[in-house]
Amino acid sequence: MNPILAFNSWLNGIVWGPPFMVLLMGTGLYLTIRMGFFQFLKFGLSWKQSFGRMFKKAEEKEGGAISSFQAVSSAMAATIGVGNIAGVSTAIALGGPGAVFWMWMSALVGMATKFGEASLGVKYRNIEPDGEVNGGVMFYIEKGLGPGWKWLAVVYALLAGLAALGIGNMVQANTMAASLGQFGVPPVVTGIGALILVGLVILGGIKRIGQTAEKIVPFMAIVYIIGSLVVIFMNIGMVGSAFGQIFYYAFNPIAATGGFAGSAVAASIRFGIARGIFSNEAGLGAASIVHAQAKNSPTRQGMWGIMEVFIDTIIVCTMTALVILVTGVLETGDTGAVLASAAFTKGLPGPGGAIVLIGLVLFSYTTMLTWSFYGEKSWEYIFGKKVVTPYRILFLIFLVIGAVGGLEFVWDLADTMNGLMAAPNLIALLVLAGVMVKEKNAYMDSPESKE
Repeated sequence: MNPILAFNSWLNGIVWGPPFMVLLMGTGLYLTIRMGFFQFLKFGLSWKQSFGRMFKKAEEKEGGAISSFQAVSSAMAATIGVGNIAGVSTAIALGGPGAVFWMWMSALVGMATKFGEASLGVKYRNIEPDGEVNGGVMFYIEKGLGPGWKWLAVVYALLAGLAALGIGNMVQANTMAASLGQFGVPPVVTGIGALILVGLVILGGIKRIGQTAEKIVPFMAIVYIIGSLVVIFMNIGMVGSAFGQIFYYAFNPIAATGGFAGSAVAASIRFGIARGIFSNEAGLGAASIVHAQAKNSPTRQGMWGIMEVFIDTIIVCTMTALVILVTGVLETGDTGAVLASAAFTKGLPGPGGAIVLIGLVLFSYTTMLTWSFYGEKSWEYIFGKKVVTPYRILFLIFLVIGAVGGLEFVWDLADTMNGLMAAPNLIALLVLAGVMVKEKNAYMDSPESKE
């Protein structure tokens, strides 16, 4: 095992080194500029044309397998997961309060990235005669860049299928097992329980996943945000100091205090961006697979992508960060879900710990559902439909492995796979930026944008 850990550590250092950070953030910044700062200047329109339309029937005229709300609920089922609780906690524990600032930066440009992924996912999807929809990074690479780039689509699909076993599987099961373990539940029991509950849904395909996600995700997100706000308002006097720490330590090293080991600015940037991407997944491209399923037009679905990143990182992740900072638990030296649980328990004795536990379990569960779909669709692109059932079985087996695996190795492996799968997607987004802008401009000039 040690050679594997050493190799992954070496590869992780390359994947999350300065060149990749520049590519990741640079792509989002480039798309932001090319689109005329669309995600900021047209934020109100994005809200109106996404959540503001979710009860309208007009979008049902578009081709697709599920509604836009089910699509974004499924996508947010993958994004609003342990990254919002354990991921944020880990970023702060390893990178200091300044890591939150860099999470925000990754999200602000990531809104443009996710807009591109969602819109291109719809534009280049395939709708089969039987109504089945296939789309995602693989398809906008092959159809948008041309057949000569299919090799890159295959590389992405292969890596995405593997990454799903990490970010959307083992990390989720591991965090769920660690949370339930505090109450004496053996990790293997958690793993088997997850296997059964996830299996019952994913065997029904994307429609059942969408139906499940649209019920669980909004409810749990609202409960978590309300719980966070209660803790924050109970410590309202510390909010100003918390924001001060975030901005100051984004550019200055923080010294060790109590059990906290301290952090350099480079660590703040590295862990802030890495955990930000782990949370909102802008740049990974996986969400385009489920956005492609929506009964919607490309640009309007892209607006759902903007709101997805905003809610996930700017709202939910910030809630977790503020709770940790205003309750002063950073000095305990805890990390991951344990740090978040300590913060909520201290800030809201009694129900606080329960909010984190329930949130982690439900967020982990819904994340597993959507990422299983990402993984099977990715490998289906390479191997055909015959791989779907074997992949689902493999996914379920890895849930048990993740539940009993080591926390540090599971997180490090997920980080490595995330970085590797992002590279082909970012290349495609840069090349197809002109197509994205043309689609956006045509939409803005159409009567549809005034509805």
